[in-house]
Amino acid sequence: MAKAALALSTLLLISGCAQNSNNAASGAPDSGTSIEQSEPHHQVTDKWVGRWTGVEGLFLDISKNEAAGPGHYLLEMQYGLDANQSGTFEGQATAEGISFNREDGPQLLSAGDGEATGMKWLLEKEDCLVVKTGEGYCRD
Repeated sequence: MAKAALALSTLLLISGCAQNSNNAASGAPDSGTSIEQSEPHHQVTDKWVGRWTGVEGLFLDISKNEAAGPGHYLLEMQYGLDANQSGTFEGQATAEGISFNREDGPQLLSAGDGEATGMKWLLEKEDCLVVKTGEGYCRD
């Protein structure tokens, strides 16, 4: 009787493993997979192309970097009040936004609102891009 129970449980275990490997091999999406996850990240960030305005003359101009391919951008920005706090940086679309590097290290540009910028002058804005608290750019 114990041998029969052991054989039955082994058979169930093996059939369960075979069923999971068949699903993986078939390429069928897992029931938890959404269409959003399969969409390229740049479909969202492509909508960010254009001019964004910060406070006190700060700005961000996003353009597609056609030479680098889909999901690659050029970010021209004045991100501080000092003359040396400006430049053009290469960015790449990620699940969270656009990642890029500048003199003050790796950065991530993400969608937010005026409150997320942390700046009182932008509080009422709804369509913004935020690098970090105290640095954000919005559209009207």
